[in-house]
Amino acid sequence: MSRHWQLQAAKQRFSELIRFVEVDGPQFVTRHGEEVAVVIDIAEYRRLKGDRTEDFKDFLLSAPQLDELEIHRSSEPARDVDFGADL
Repeated sequence: MSRHWQLQAAKQRFSELIRFVEVDGPQFVTRHGEEVAVVIDIAEYRRLKGDRTEDFKDFLLSAPQLDELEIHRSSEPARDVDFGADL
């Protein structure tokens, strides 16, 4: 069968659509001949989405410790910048 399903057919035969997704891969849903959606397997969705189960706090805590970094700054004084007295 074609990998394209008219929206009405996709709604009426949803279980069959899902079986085709599992066997043949992504299935496209069309409305008035235009592709409007694609149905994909959950494993493919998770692969595309990426593993984002880690929350922001855990992300920040996983950063390297700053005391482990070798940071060297020049001992010269900062340069003077003239922003103009007119401002």
